This record gives sequence, structure tokens and C-alpha cells, in this order.
Amino acid sequence: MMMDWTTLFSLSKELRPRHRIHLVGIGGTGLAPIAKVLLQLGFQVSGSDRETNERTEILQAMGARAHVGHDASHLLSAEPPERPDLLLISSAVPPENPEVQQARAWDIPVVKRNDILGPLTADRQVIAVAGTHGKTTTTAMIAHILIRAGRRPGYIIGSEIPDLGFSDAGEEPLFIIEADEYDYMFLGLRPWQLVITNLEWDHPDMFPTPESYQEAFRRLLARVQPEGGIIYCRNDRTLRNWAREGLLTNGRSYGSFQGADARAEDIDLDADGARYRLMTDNANYPVHLAIPGVHNVLNSMAALLAAEAAGLPLAEGVKHISSYQGAARRFERKGEVRGVLIIDDYAHHPAEIRSTLQAARSAYPDREIWAIYQPHTYSRTRTFLDQFNGAFNLADHLIVTDIYAARETPDPTITPELVVAASHHEQALAIHELDDIAAHLLQALKPHSMVIILSAGTATRLGPMLLTGLEQ
Repeated sequence: MMMDWTTLFSLSKELRPRHRIHLVGIGGTGLAPIAKVLLQLGFQVSGSDRETNERTEILQAMGARAHVGHDASHLLSAEPPERPDLLLISSAVPPENPEVQQARAWDIPVVKRNDILGPLTADRQVIAVAGTHGKTTTTAMIAHILIRAGRRPGYIIGSEIPDLGFSDAGEEPLFIIEADEYDYMFLGLRPWQLVITNLEWDHPDMFPTPESYQEAFRRLLARVQPEGGIIYCRNDRTLRNWAREGLLTNGRSYGSFQGADARAEDIDLDADGARYRLMTDNANYPVHLAIPGVHNVLNSMAALLAAEAAGLPLAEGVKHISSYQGAARRFERKGEVRGVLIIDDYAHHPAEIRSTLQAARSAYPDREIWAIYQPHTYSRTRTFLDQFNGAFNLADHLIVTDIYAARETPDPTITPELVVAASHHEQALAIHELDDIAAHLLQALKPHSMVIILSAGTATRLGPMLLTGLEQ
């Protein structure tokens, strides 16, 4: 009789190496961090993905077996156990995947992230960071602050962070996790502290209405432990309303609005980052950030309050946050050649685009800004088409690429030309292929200009392409 898979994580360290967990989609941003934690806990780890990447290379160096492509034979091992005890799949894996079908034929449990994260963190003190925007940066900031202060928390982050990587099992009960709403992943958690950065409708393929999106977060609120707390942004209208309705009891608010328990005043933005004064009822602290943007001021406030909830005085948190250098693809400087600065950013929702371009314009007021936007999924592009009106206004030029399909079937009616028209930008072009965009930019770019790549997909490849072309 097969053991209950949820008991795997309560096994002693001596017994864990006898058990193997197989991850379908092991190289993705959702599963790779979990795979690393599983390896550090002592489990055997195997998996598969469509191609190798930096994450699979890291996991293989740690002892994981990562296969390219999907095949039922990948489940078998020459070492015991011959078959995995558990199959963990990403949200993009279809039921007809051969590894999934074989696992079901062998009665091997097949689970998703929302199934595994609860048992995996059952004996941990979880700080969950949720919200439409800012989750990765806020989660990374919390981990950075605490580790710089000498703590050893576990963490799972949705991006690569300098000196932190993307996850760690940790050595203390505290566990910080980026709580993704897609596929209801975060409902597998029982947070001790819940951070909500903002609430703006997203993922229309999963949440067809704003109400359904908010309902998922209401369900998450109900999962906060009774002895725990909530940290939320008072700048967000929905969260202010929820506070008035009594949904955020035991909550502590932050933001630049009056009435916040922790307020940002005297905000100053430049190319070196951001400065502000953090005001509380008891004291005030000058804060310096090495990353730009008002949105990062808010992210840093959430991180400081979360670290304080974990026992770190605000004054010490403020000292350590100044050394946070940012995450991969979050306003990441890829390089500067011949006076042209290349920035790579994950922004793909209209609200994120506005914030990123606002940060760019504040930090570099005199540069000519070229925004390169890769729309992410057909459903999101279709649903939020009207919101692109004015979203790119702070850029001098706009180029829109083909839509990045991600998990969706292509829809030929949704085109980059539609986004160009909806943007109402006077200097906008639709150029479908990345190679053609690179060629166009290498002809058009002038010294003292800046290219911002706005993409959660493949357009990140433009950065190295442009730097190489400029060098030549």
C-alpha cells in the first residue's frame, strides 16, 4: 500500500533520501525553487522540461536529474526507488502529458503547487507575500534584510536574486514565500504573516471578473493563522475598503496616504535609487534604496514591516535594505554600450508598465526612452486592451512585439497592431520578430538613450542581442 504523500515532509533526515519527487516543468519559475528546497531537505529529485536553462543547470549541479522533453520513461530510475513517490506538476502541464498519464496508471499521486506547499511548510512560520504587483521584489527584500541581519530563514522567490538565488530551505522556522494567486497556489498556505501589496484584476484566463479575483484573496485572508497578522498597502483602494469593512483585522498598513500606520514622506527619486522618510507613531527613519521607483518605496515598506514582525527592529531593517540591489528582470541593468543603457523588466500588466516607465523617467529624466513591449497571453491582452491607452506615455518610442502565448492557444485576432492602436502613442510601431526589432533599434538608437524591455516572456533575449550589436 502506498504511503500518504503528505507524510513525506515529516520524515527524518535519514529517511528522506529513500524517497524521490518528480517535477514536470522542473525548470520553471514556479517549480525550480521548490525543487531546490526538496534537494536541500534531502529528497531525491528528478524532473523534466521542454529545454534546459540556468535553473535546471543549478538543480543538476545539486544532484537533481533533469530530462529534456517529456516521456514516461523519465519516471523510472536505476536507483531505488524505481518509481517516484510523488509527481509535482506546473499549471501549464496538460492531463495528456505522458509522464502524468504514466504516474496515474501507477497510482502515483499527481499534485500542483497549492497541494504541496501546505505540507512542505506545515511546521514553518510562513510569511506569505501576495498581491497583483511587487510580490517578487517584496519577498526578496524581506529575505535580504533578515539574512543580512544574521537570520537563516527559508524562502521561495519567483526570480533569481544576487547572493540569494531563488530559494533556500533555511535553518530556522521562518519561511518567506512569494504567494502566487494563479491557479489558486496561495490557498495551499497557512500564513503566519500575510503581506498584500495591492489588488488589481489580473489573470483573466483564471479569474474572469474582478470579483472572482478578489474572492480568491478573501479566501486567502481566511487562512491566516489566528495568532498571525496582515500587512497591507493603504494606497490601494480595494484594501482601504476592506479595512473599513473589517476584513483586515490585526492588520498593519503602510503607504504614502494619510492614515497609514507606517508612512513614506519626503520621497526623492533619482538615478541612484530612492530616498524617503519612514514615519511611524514612535519614530522616523531615513531610508535609502538602490533601486528606483515609487512602487519600490512601497515594496520596501512592506518588507520592513514584515521583518519587524519577524523580530527585527525597524532601525536595523532600514540599515540592511539599503544594500538590496534588485532581482533579475526587475528594472535590471543589463549594460551600457556607446551611451545606450539597456534595462530588462518583467512588467507585462498595464499598471506595472506605468510604474516601470515612471521609475525610468524619474531616474533618467534626460534620456530618450525606447519601450519594447511583449504582450503576455492573448486573454490578458484582450481583456486589458483599453488600459494600454496612455500606459506608455512616458516613453519617447514604443515597439510592440508578437504576443507571448505562454500557456494559451494562439488567437490570430489579437495582434501587436491592436496594442499599438490602443496605446494612442504617437511614436509606436508593431514589429513582430525580435531579430527585426534588434535590427531596427541598432539603426535608430543614439547616445544617451535607454531601451526598456517590458516582458515576462522571450523578449528578454533582446538585451544581450542589443549589447552585442552595439559593441560591434
